[in-house]
Amino acid sequence: MQQQYKRRTLRTLASLLAGAALFAGGAQAAGYPERPINLIVSYGPGGGTDLVARMMAPFLQKHLGGDARIVVLNRPGAGGAIGFAELARAQADGYTIGFINTPNLLTIPIERKSSFTWQSYDLLGNLIDDPGAFTVLKDNPLKNLADLSAYAKQNPGKATVGTTGTGSDDHLAMLRFERASGTKLSHIPYKGAGEVRGALAGGEITIGAINVGEALQYQKGGTPLRFLGQMGKTRSAALPDVPTFKEQGYDFELASLRGLAAPKGLPEEVRAKLVDAVKRTVDDPEFQAKAKDMFAPLRYLPPADYAKELAGGEAEFRQLWKEAPWLDK
Repeated sequence: MQQQYKRRTLRTLASLLAGAALFAGGAQAAGYPERPINLIVSYGPGGGTDLVARMMAPFLQKHLGGDARIVVLNRPGAGGAIGFAELARAQADGYTIGFINTPNLLTIPIERKSSFTWQSYDLLGNLIDDPGAFTVLKDNPLKNLADLSAYAKQNPGKATVGTTGTGSDDHLAMLRFERASGTKLSHIPYKGAGEVRGALAGGEITIGAINVGEALQYQKGGTPLRFLGQMGKTRSAALPDVPTFKEQGYDFELASLRGLAAPKGLPEEVRAKLVDAVKRTVDDPEFQAKAKDMFAPLRYLPPADYAKELAGGEAEFRQLWKEAPWLDK
């Protein structure tokens, strides 16, 4: 009899605690956000992710409602690993969110020990899908990939390629081009596309491996860049005269997905509010116009579809690692 009473008491207590937790979560969501939300960018100022984050912040604030305020924090270094790790270990309360970038998010845990994988986060939605590209300064005699291949064969290791870090889409593109062309290039990693642009403009590197949207922004800003080729499936509407790598005999495609995520374990009501605000932001005509103006190619993926994309990408990169590890030698 006494044991039955204890069991009933425990069940009642568990029920009360569950109800209290649900009430607390609902109350938290009702008032959310009550203080500024930090948005981590794992690359330096002036890169594509940073520019999109700062352009996007007012729209996300608007669609979250109330007195929402987004504070962009740059955490560059280690190919994005510093920022990704900080995001993964932050408190899961909705007051820290951040951009996650592929392939770096997927390749870093494959190539070395890390404190995160893509499953360390609550996904909020993907925003950008930006193809890679090789660029040079306009006064460079190289006009296309055939020219680059010929130069690299005559001067092994002399052509330097600036990227956003080991295992980035830019770095993988360089390695795949080397294998396909039978050439040797020299890899120079930076903390973000803004640094790559600066190095290219300053004559420190030969090739800037910069995504299409980023490179177009830099062109618009006055950097005299010329595209040797871009890695999309088809020619870009913004670059109709620039052939793809495939058109030039290099049959591969590489791009960078840039989406928003939060530490794993958000209260469901807070997560739902953030996911909704991201979707409303992408659907906002003014946001779409600003994204087009800054050459940011939008590709919205809701969390479930985003997860499928990341899982598929991870499988592909694990297979690639088995066949040809991409670490610098």
